[in-house]
Amino acid sequence: MKASRGAPLTPVPLAAAARGAVALAVPLLVGVWTGAVIPAVIAGIGALWGVGQDGSDPYRLRVRRLGGMGGSAALGLLAGELALRSGHPAAVTVCLGATALLAGAVSLRGRLASVSGMHLLLGATVGSGVPVPGPWWQPPLALLAGVALVVVLSATPWLWRRHAIERAAVLAVYRAASGALSAAGSPEAEAARRRLTAALDDAHQVMGRHLTGRDRPRTELGAVRDAFDTAVRLGEVTSALVWEGRPLPRHVTDVPLLMAARLLPDGGAASVSPAADPSGPAPDRGADPCDAVSPGVRALRGLYAESVLHTESVPHAESVGARASGVAVRLPAYPWHGRAAQARYAVLLTLCVLVAQLCAELLHGPRGYWLPMTVAFVYKPDFGPVPRRALHRCAGTVVGVAAIGTVTLLTTDTLVLIGAVAAFGALMAVGVRHHYALATTGLTAIVFVLVDMLGDHRALYAARILDTALAAAIVLVAHFALWPDSAAGRAAAQTEAALAAAHRYRDLAADATPAQRHALRRTAYHRLAEARRAVAHAHGEPGRPGRRGGRGGRDGRDGRDGRDRMLPDREHVIASAERLCDAVSARNVGARRPASALPVRACAGARAMGG
Repeated sequence: MKASRGAPLTPVPLAAAARGAVALAVPLLVGVWTGAVIPAVIAGIGALWGVGQDGSDPYRLRVRRLGGMGGSAALGLLAGELALRSGHPAAVTVCLGATALLAGAVSLRGRLASVSGMHLLLGATVGSGVPVPGPWWQPPLALLAGVALVVVLSATPWLWRRHAIERAAVLAVYRAASGALSAAGSPEAEAARRRLTAALDDAHQVMGRHLTGRDRPRTELGAVRDAFDTAVRLGEVTSALVWEGRPLPRHVTDVPLLMAARLLPDGGAASVSPAADPSGPAPDRGADPCDAVSPGVRALRGLYAESVLHTESVPHAESVGARASGVAVRLPAYPWHGRAAQARYAVLLTLCVLVAQLCAELLHGPRGYWLPMTVAFVYKPDFGPVPRRALHRCAGTVVGVAAIGTVTLLTTDTLVLIGAVAAFGALMAVGVRHHYALATTGLTAIVFVLVDMLGDHRALYAARILDTALAAAIVLVAHFALWPDSAAGRAAAQTEAALAAAHRYRDLAADATPAQRHALRRTAYHRLAEARRAVAHAHGEPGRPGRRGGRGGRDGRDGRDGRDRMLPDREHVIASAERLCDAVSARNVGARRPASALPVRACAGARAMGG
């Protein structure tokens, strides 16, 4: 199928898996060989959390995230350790409550703040729950050493593939554009165009800092930047051709790949087998007789000629305007919630942590850190639907306990267990990118080995499964009893912001400069993609039954039913706004819809917006 070309299966991240295995095995091996097992285990915990935050994003972002995570975790570990060493019965509870309040207050302020806040609480949980002998400064430094190892392993490839991530992100835009053109005129066209929007969003985020520097076309970064500027303009032309609704021949759908092969020769040449030079006459075989008069196809050929062949097919002002200013350096960021919601989340997280700590004291006494630690992992509404995260956490814990239990039944040799830790570290690195339950499986097994190396040889397999289920239940009850409409409220706010951006694009594009028009278009599509994700998030969090009025149902019926009716309406409005933006893009390049084109679905949302 044509549409399938735009959505390849995600490859297994072998490099990340290798980094995870090495980062977790090396500290433990060093500790065994030197006899400094306890500092090595603490360093292993730092490496464990570092692997959980390792990514495939640009190296500077990885270092920032890992550095913020490591500093916050070390600070939390120090606070928890000092509270535990104080000997006061209430010191640990006060420490956990204070760190939970602080973590909740900063967690909804962005991705970096969220990661730092979560690990501040995790550090306090481990520091207050795991007594560590030795000087007070040793555990935080050991933790930072483990994080530093992950930073070195993750960022070292920058030395020989400095801009490979930026190049790959921009190349993905050209491939997505080709997939969207291949799907034009079919029912999969809109889904393919959304994949193009997602690829452009990702490339824009990756290229963000580089868009402010001086244009140096002779450097590798300059070439990638030029390719990104062209990709932004290609997105407009592609949206117009998708809006036209006519199937396109191969020599047209391959134009983005040809452009990638010329503009990004190291990354795009291998994926293209050119059918023809799009700047010349269209081949007779398989060509659409409307191609010669299609403004959208002419715009695509003109963009190819202007960007690759350096001809004058596109007006010079358009080229200078697009290359001089490009698009907005940063995509607009909509705050996850306002201050009131941030305060509510901080209070709820603190409440959940304190209840979990109370249950841990009643059930386990000392070393009951598993309950508040699970709360810190699960109650992250900015990471996805809370029920799904809780379910995946429970499932991953069960599988992880079963896996490490099987290993320990077969052998208790330390080196073999370290080998198992390396294998589970690789599994966790893969799970971080693919599935939270898979990541939890690896993390659970690793934690059991680390705790055993600290000297706690108790068989707590069943207890940890029950602890995880209890912590997940605490989070779910608190979340749905006291904040049931958080996701639905965010979906409503995101949809309103997206519609406003689409309106601005429609109203201002005709009189804007090329650079301003591209910025308006990118903002509108980005907002719409965010709104669509927010609605999908809200689908995963059922509202509280019996809630009347508010955002749930306006007719006085059950709030859950009203919410379920509102979310599909928002999806339809978002889809209509996307089609409106496609139509504006088509107007910008002079495209028109042929009589034989696939009809576009209409809905009340489009009429209300004037689309």
